[in-house]
Amino acid sequence: MSAKSRCCIVGAGAAGLCALKYALEFGMEAVAYEKCNEIGGTWVYTEQTTDGFAAAEDVHSSMYEGLRTNLPKEVMDFPDFKFPTNMRESYILASDVLAYFQAYAEHFQLLPHIQLQQEVVRVRPQHNKWEVLTLDLQSNSFTTEIFDYIFICNGRYATPSYPQTEGIDLYKGHKIHSHVFRKAESFKDATVLMVGAGRSGMDITHHIYPFAKRIYLSHHLQQKPPITDFMPNVIQKPVVERYTADGAIFKDGTQASFTHIIFCTGYNLTIPFLSADCNLHVHDNLVYPLYKHCINIYHPTMCFIGLPIYAYPIKLFDMQTRFVMQYYSGRLQLPSTADMLADTERDLAERRERGLPRRKAHLVGERQFDYYDELAALTGIDNIKPVIKNLSKICSGKFLYELQNYRKTAFKVIDEENFVQFKLDEV
Repeated sequence: MSAKSRCCIVGAGAAGLCALKYALEFGMEAVAYEKCNEIGGTWVYTEQTTDGFAAAEDVHSSMYEGLRTNLPKEVMDFPDFKFPTNMRESYILASDVLAYFQAYAEHFQLLPHIQLQQEVVRVRPQHNKWEVLTLDLQSNSFTTEIFDYIFICNGRYATPSYPQTEGIDLYKGHKIHSHVFRKAESFKDATVLMVGAGRSGMDITHHIYPFAKRIYLSHHLQQKPPITDFMPNVIQKPVVERYTADGAIFKDGTQASFTHIIFCTGYNLTIPFLSADCNLHVHDNLVYPLYKHCINIYHPTMCFIGLPIYAYPIKLFDMQTRFVMQYYSGRLQLPSTADMLADTERDLAERRERGLPRRKAHLVGERQFDYYDELAALTGIDNIKPVIKNLSKICSGKFLYELQNYRKTAFKVIDEENFVQFKLDEV
């Protein structure tokens, strides 16, 4: 890689900022394109909302009023830029996270290299380089630029996913995806069906229960004991069998009527700007073929930052970017195409043996630290500090079992291996 190598970063959320920072550190001429009018990606709160499923995709951010993180900030920072030391809370407001990313960008002088309100329309390979077509959303004009490397950092939370359940078209009440949920008081005196008990489903339930008349939480979890310390007006239900005009019949044969549905059912991974000649298949949340879930095997000067799910996102972004830069800098050589393909097939086969569907081909979850170990072993980059793994044993799953109280616990990292925890009202 020469000092004049040009690098394009798609997106200026946390992953894009991380990629931009390292590209500049490694001597690249780098630019990040961001279609919104500020940096921060999904952490940018906007009042923009919508009715109707199709229009939900036009809403950029899934942040809602009063959102606090479901992970402690101690596992959410970049290794070379910490959260302010005067923040006692561990589970912080989304606005605090956004301010942190803005401070990160300012500290590493990234802002001059970011072009806002620039939508990437098409990316295609051209003579061992990348042709990137962008649309200026202010002037409505198109520009084409050529780059040596490209980082795809556009995130996973743009296209809401909905279950294809019988009778949904018959239901006459209000229905939205969690992507466009904004204010809890909008559900005052409502009877709500919450579909899904993941992080968003549990947290939105916690937000609206003081306002809603009743909440039915429909999920397929089989936890024993039953999940969380639920409020009196929250009733757990199994998966919906079919919908009716004013409610639903559940798998156990019980029925319920409700005025609103909130689908907390995740997202479909979409990367609409990739041309066919990028030699990638994006289907059912799998991007194929990628080496170690990030490098395009057939065009290895393209990489993806942030595809693995159920990981600590900031740690993931930093590890993946440093991993990739070992190859893009010329310090290391990638394996052959055949070897990278064989490695990817072994990974997919192992997931199938564990019973994971295609939609979870990029899932790391509890194995995220094995993934970080692998990236570090292959390239010699610094690994995640042991204290992060130790913290994960304490804070994982708290949103399921201690929904009302887990954010009252705070943590303080003592050194690379140790931390202390305390209740906020104890200090």
